[in-house]
Amino acid sequence: MTSAPPGNQASVTVFVEAPIEIAFTVFTEETDLWWRRGMKYRIAGKSPGTLQFEPKLGGRLFETFESPAGDRLHEIGRILAWEPPTRLMFEWRGINFAEGESTEVEVAFRAVRDGTEVKLTHRGWAAFRDDHPVRHGAVGAAFIRNIGMWWGELLASYRLLARPSRTPDPPRG
Repeated sequence: MTSAPPGNQASVTVFVEAPIEIAFTVFTEETDLWWRRGMKYRIAGKSPGTLQFEPKLGGRLFETFESPAGDRLHEIGRILAWEPPTRLMFEWRGINFAEGESTEVEVAFRAVRDGTEVKLTHRGWAAFRDDHPVRHGAVGAAFIRNIGMWWGELLASYRLLARPSRTPDPPRG
């Protein structure tokens, strides 16, 4: 196994107190509920809109919203792997990416005692020049730390949405 170039990827792991099937479903079907709003997280900012996955290989991750110019759709990327309930991988294109620029997000779901371990890895950043607008002035380890923190904030919201109160208790007896 080869290691990634320095500054190429950020990884975040969370524990979700839900069975693996529920963890995958909440991540992929209730995305708009856990994905935070605001300019830091969405193209639409705080405007009403919807962020969703099309649940299939080749499907899209996209955001729809209203703007002064009318209804808009921003395609963030295409689904590269769709393997419920264990794996999802999708292309990631920021609003400030040039034609042909993209990164890749892989999300692995692993059943563990009392829940699911969810590991998200966002890779491909080494291909972007140090002065690329996506970096907002941060390079190397500082930039990767920012990406990890950004995903960490989103996954904290996801973890709360997928908590046990959302799933029925198993029968006792």
